[in-house]
Amino acid sequence: MASKILPTNYIVQDEGICGGKPRIAGTRFKVQQVAIEYVHAARPVEQILKSHPHLSLAQIHAALSYYYDHRDEIEADIQEGWEYAKRMEAGLN
Repeated sequence: MASKILPTNYIVQDEGICGGKPRIAGTRFKVQQVAIEYVHAARPVEQILKSHPHLSLAQIHAALSYYYDHRDEIEADIQEGWEYAKRMEAGLN
């Protein structure tokens, strides 16, 4: 029997929602938000789950899986967000 890769439906991308950024299906919670908490803030998955009880463990792991498969893209989005925040803080929108 041949192996078959099965898709998951946890991560979606819609042009008109969350700026077209990848997000957890059925939410407005972007993959980059999970990545910031897990990778940049070094929060364990269990703590992320506790902070966001509307998400399931599978959804969080799917977001992390997507992040690692698209790391450069997500990191660029994160960097863009930080640069925007710095400009706003400095009053340079």
